[in-house]
Amino acid sequence: MLTGSYVSSLQGYPRSTHDIDIVVLIDQSKIPGLKGAFADPDFYLDEQSMSEAIQQGGMFNLVESSGGNKIDFWVLTDSAFDRSRFSRRYAERVFGQALVVSSPEDTILMKLLWARMSGGSDKHRQDALGVYELQFGRLDRDYLRRWAVTLGVEEDLRSLEEKARPVE
Repeated sequence: MLTGSYVSSLQGYPRSTHDIDIVVLIDQSKIPGLKGAFADPDFYLDEQSMSEAIQQGGMFNLVESSGGNKIDFWVLTDSAFDRSRFSRRYAERVFGQALVVSSPEDTILMKLLWARMSGGSDKHRQDALGVYELQFGRLDRDYLRRWAVTLGVEEDLRSLEEKARPVE
């Protein structure tokens, strides 16, 4: 499932980003196949980092050697929120291609969480605001508020709602 700034640019206001964030359901047996699909020297993908991320529910990177493009693979965890947001993913058509993306609500919540974890990133807050404004008519606000409390971003969501100028 695609998430992060790439998806917030599809669901909200576009902006440039230097990486792509993908949530993956993966186990250790898939490491050789993924490494083979993105082989040296064209790509850098560290098998040890992959293994540790899978064991710990963390993140590993794939870097394109020539251009420096990067994909962050976030391993799906057993947390209730991860299970919820993964179950709510959907296919979005972009330039004729179906991309599986996080729901707008989950994009907003993760952006608020990342903003909080990074010490108050304005970029993440602006991304969340853009998704909120442009997706306002289809948002499940009860879902947003419920998970905001659980994730500890209730004040951030309240502030976002106060600033928002929804596009209807």
